[in-house]
Amino acid sequence: FTDWFLLLSSESFGAVFCVPVAYPISCTTRGADLTKDSELVLCPADCSHWRISVYGTGVYASISSVCGAALHRGFLKPSGGPIRVHKMQGRHNYLSSYAHGIHSQALPHWTASFSLTSSVPQELTSETTSTALPEAAQPDCQMDIAVVIDSSNNIGQRRFNLQKNFVVKLASMLKIGPTGPHVGLIQASDSPRTEFLLSNYTQPKELLFAIKELAFLGGNTNTGKAIMHTAETFFVQENGGRRGHPRVMLVLVDGWPSDDLEPAAMLARESGINVFLVSVAKPAAEELGMVLDKDFIKKAVCKDNGFFSYSIPSWFSTTKHVRPLTERICSLDGLLCSKTCYNSVNIGFLIDGSSSVGYTNFELVLDFLAGIARSFDISDVGARIGAVQFTYDQRLEFGLFDHPNKEDVVSALRRIPYMSGGTSTGHQHSRGRNFLIVVTDGQSYDDVRGPAMAAHRQGITVFSVGVAWAPLDDLRAMSSEPKEDHTFFTREFTGLTDFIQPLVRGICKDFTDNN
Repeated sequence: FTDWFLLLSSESFGAVFCVPVAYPISCTTRGADLTKDSELVLCPADCSHWRISVYGTGVYASISSVCGAALHRGFLKPSGGPIRVHKMQGRHNYLSSYAHGIHSQALPHWTASFSLTSSVPQELTSETTSTALPEAAQPDCQMDIAVVIDSSNNIGQRRFNLQKNFVVKLASMLKIGPTGPHVGLIQASDSPRTEFLLSNYTQPKELLFAIKELAFLGGNTNTGKAIMHTAETFFVQENGGRRGHPRVMLVLVDGWPSDDLEPAAMLARESGINVFLVSVAKPAAEELGMVLDKDFIKKAVCKDNGFFSYSIPSWFSTTKHVRPLTERICSLDGLLCSKTCYNSVNIGFLIDGSSSVGYTNFELVLDFLAGIARSFDISDVGARIGAVQFTYDQRLEFGLFDHPNKEDVVSALRRIPYMSGGTSTGHQHSRGRNFLIVVTDGQSYDDVRGPAMAAHRQGITVFSVGVAWAPLDDLRAMSSEPKEDHTFFTREFTGLTDFIQPLVRGICKDFTDNN
């Protein structure tokens, strides 16, 4: 269908109206269903009542509902209306967010995308014969933002006040609101101090007043402690973190930190937090000897690509930096750390159901695996978990795509019936899974080396967990390299719970190293 325009003239109003004639689509029509690079479509009413899927924010994967994306973007009213769709190339890391009553989902990659522009009739002068579509609005800054400010003796009271003024200007430009960005604040000193949470102030005036009222603390510049505290506690739902909203941590440092930033920054990256570091008044040449780690900026940020680090020469010249820094924070395409091991991996559980395990110990194994599952964000487009039980035979308990959320996976694990047979580990095969966790308590009756090598060649990272009489040689043969990082052993089944966090951290380390 070709877009065309009907010009209507009214002498009584002395004006010309340009009314676009749009191609009608349904609420479930996807971007991939449209054939033209730029197309004007007409969405029906009440699409929010349909079961629609939207992937991305601002730029949407082509499998998204066009009308659903338009609702999410705020370009479409419940009564429906015209919208212009612009096809784009595929990309990585479509981000999830909640806007205008629609929760879009994240997606690691898709082959094609689209963006939208609002298309409404425009009144033109009588001399005008055509019209240009309005430019696309700036994407909403739908972020949860933790601001970590420097409250150490290094900055002092005077520069501390200048820092507060800078944060006030940033918050003003972000346009804080109930459905917009939310901001919380932490002071870095000897120990971090949370001043207010993300959900405490969602009205601009209240937020700005709270920032102005902050009291100077003094002490050391323990920025690493502040980042760790923020990463561990700040973005959880109990403290106002919103599901599906990108997490941003803006860290302000006057001079240099007193402690090590690297472990805290690693936790932040693994937790999907995009750390920006603003360095003000860098150390002079004669001060470099006092700096513990000259590469602290590179180690602190989400990614050392220049985008997440920002330098300001003095607190007296911050005003001109407010807009460019705000634009970086709100740039969805640049937030590389939103995709993490917790919401991206596929994990297969390979469970020994042999008679030597016993019913009671089998339940302890399931508890152990449920603890691992709970550590990941399982969803249709997030982490996936499947399980196979083995004895002499193998039984698929549930596949990677059988249970789309964490509650269902944990429930399915709890319901696995105990098979009670012999141990035949080597016959297991798990094509297509990124990570495989093998739990066994005894000697395998068949060879484990051949199947393990095949799994490694397919790009599957194997963790071996042995209990009781499991031979260390078999465990190491199945494990990925380096063997010592992927092999776990305990004499008692009750010791399995000690392996939950090391295994989760091991999966995240492998994911981070390879991505």
